[in-house]
This record gives sequence, C-alpha cells and structure tokens, in this order.
Amino acid sequence: MADSFKVWIEASRPKTLSAAVAPVLVGTAAASAFSVWRFLGALVVALAVQIGVNYANDYFDGVSGVDTESRVGPRRAIASGLVSPARMRSAMLIAFGVAALAGLALAAVAGWWLVAVGASCFLAALGYSGGSRPYASSGLGEAFVFVFFGLVATAGSAYVQDERFSWLAIVAAVPVGMLAVAILVANNLRDIETDASAGKYTLAVRLGDRVTRTFFVSLVLGPFVFVPVIAAVAGSLWPLVALLALAFVPVPVRAARGGVKGRALIPVLAGAARLQISFGLLLAAGLLLS
Repeated sequence: MADSFKVWIEASRPKTLSAAVAPVLVGTAAASAFSVWRFLGALVVALAVQIGVNYANDYFDGVSGVDTESRVGPRRAIASGLVSPARMRSAMLIAFGVAALAGLALAAVAGWWLVAVGASCFLAALGYSGGSRPYASSGLGEAFVFVFFGLVATAGSAYVQDERFSWLAIVAAVPVGMLAVAILVANNLRDIETDASAGKYTLAVRLGDRVTRTFFVSLVLGPFVFVPVIAAVAGSLWPLVALLALAFVPVPVRAARGGVKGRALIPVLAGAARLQISFGLLLAAGLLLS
C-alpha cells in the first residue's frame, strides 16, 4: 500500500505543483478581502487540476506511445508499467472530480458563471495531451499554461475573494504565468529528442535546442521586469520584495545555458519550480504588506 501511494505521489509530479500554489497565493494576496475557506477552496481547485493534468499527460502519452522507457526524464507510471492505463484514467477523473466539487462550492457564493470557466479548464486539460490533435504536440502547450496557470488561476483566486476583477491581480498574474511556462519549457527542453522521435512536436521541438534555452532564460528573468509595475499599481513599495527571488535565478539559468542535455537538465526544472514558489511567496507577502 505504501509503495502504491508513493507511485501516485510520483505520478502527480510534485516538482510541478508550484504552478498551482503560486497563483493562488498571489491572487489571494492581491484581493482586498480574505476568506479562509475561499482561499482553501481555490487552492484545492488549482492543485487538483494540476494533478489531473499530470495524470492525464501520463495517461495519454502512455497509451499513445509518446512515453517510452527511452525518455530521459523522471519515469512515467504507465510507460514504466507501474500503473495500468485504466487506473490512471480513473485517478485523472477523480482529480478533476475533486476540482469540480471545490469549484462548485466557490461558484455557489462567487457566481455561477465560474462553472463555465471551470469547464473550459477541464476541456483544455484533456486537450493538452488527449484527442486526435493534442495541442501540446502543436506547440501550444505554453499558451495553455500561461492562460490557465497564470491569468485564470491568479485573477480567479482574487475574484473569489472580492467577487470582482482588479488590475492588480491581472498584472500580478503575468509574471506568475511566465514562471509556470518556464517549468513546462524546462521539461520540454529536456525531452526534445525523445519527443521529436515520438512525433510530439512541442514548442521546444519546433524552436530547437538553442532558441528554447534562450526562451527559458527570458521566462525566468522577464517576471522581475513586472515587479516595479505591480508595485506601481499597488501604490506601495512592498511588492518590490519579490526581487529577492533573483537569488534563485542563477542555478536554473546556468544549467540551461551550460549546454547540458538529457538527465543533466532535470535540475533546470527543479530550479524553475523553486524560483516560482519563492517568487510567489515573496510577491504575496509584499502584496499583503501593501
């Protein structure tokens, strides 16, 4: 039982879950009101969707043959024979079900139109790797991550608190989304060769190794350009505390620019995740203090 639990934790890809936590922290901090249960509800939605997306990716890439034992990244549950496709599909649906229940609770108090937003999130998550034309294979995965794990998750977390949109939450969503995209780009940079051989033409495959590395560096540096803008919109210097997260930039950037390939690129993803959660925590703290 313990081993089975560890397999599901591994399949949830814990290193990527910062992409779910950071936008909820920043969005909630950008709101003028605060409800503990609404914050927790938004966090459950974000985490469950992220885990559901990761399970869906494992499922669809496993049954389609995109994931094989030749891939250089962390092992995938189906490709490694640890979980059957049927069990992974069930786990994916359970994760999305948890997100749906928490989302319905929030919609009941913040507006039923949020149900449509949630439905679009689920459809986008399934279309990422599934269907006859998965858009991750069309180089559109980064756009999905930026929109749903940046703009929607951050601004949405603020909305369920205030029940209105604010420019502060929208502006703050941009750097959060960029860092979420950086995590995906780090993953796809590592898998360029195996994805290309499997016919999965991600944006990294289309751009090529050198341009993807430059793109990654711009994604981890770009968010800091927005910090002064956020401070200006907030009318406070406190959000500038997020600039302290620059201390976490050198490790992933150095690894990405070093030209290493394959498994040696795994620290790039971990470094991008640490940068995002650090940036999110610091920016959220700055917004609360402002």
